[in-house]
Amino acid sequence: MTGMTHAMMKGSNVPLHATAVRAVLRWTPGPGLPDVDASALLLGPDARVRSDEDFVFYNQPRHPSGLVRRLSKKRVGDHLTDTVEADLASLDPSVDQVVLAASSDGDTFRQVHDLRILLYDAALADGEPLAVFDVRAETGQETAIICGELYRRGDSWKFRAVGQGYPTGLVGLATEFGISVDENAGAGAEPGAMPAPPARPPAAPAPAYGYPPAVPERPAADPARPAYGYPQPDSGRGRAGYGYPQPAAAFVPDPDFRLPPMGPQFIRP
Repeated sequence: MTGMTHAMMKGSNVPLHATAVRAVLRWTPGPGLPDVDASALLLGPDARVRSDEDFVFYNQPRHPSGLVRRLSKKRVGDHLTDTVEADLASLDPSVDQVVLAASSDGDTFRQVHDLRILLYDAALADGEPLAVFDVRAETGQETAIICGELYRRGDSWKFRAVGQGYPTGLVGLATEFGISVDENAGAGAEPGAMPAPPARPPAAPAPAYGYPPAVPERPAADPARPAYGYPQPDSGRGRAGYGYPQPAAAFVPDPDFRLPPMGPQFIRP
């Protein structure tokens, strides 16, 4: 396959004739953009790891067998790369699959630009990639993505372009394949994990819909101040309360009062 590169579509696969491969994750960095980390999981026929040692990532960059390892990040032109190498021909027969994944640090893959996985023949220092797959976030909420997988077919190996995302980060992806994660251990917590928000004080219960809200209790009325709108008691000063009928004085007719003359008032004499 030297000199021939397969541009992969999601779900497609290609046979591999190389006995060892180098899987390179490449993306375009920038200010405020998240970093990307490559990782690998060695799975048995049941699609689960055989032990926690089958997880190769930034805190465990080398499998105990030495056959799968994570290399240092490099800058290549305008891009950054993170690489995983796998010696497929020497892997234990109990390893049926090697999952190649990426995780973002600081934000989702919506903010990761030009993410691509390139598969090379590890025996060649310089050469064209065997396969290339442009990895795209589907929902924009992914913080971990399975970019591709190396899997056995009889006595040979194949590569499949996957592009399956997880919103639960590298921890969620690892536990999906049987890795035991102690979420209570500070050293084992995923970078960037957020602490639980403090509990909010309970809010006052709202009144039932369709009924008038409860009226807050008012202080008892001052007995020295009768309620407004009702006859006020005499204050003892001979004046009734303001705003209510006042007591009328006894009527005494005026003996000199006479009605004015009736009829037209503006007739000249």
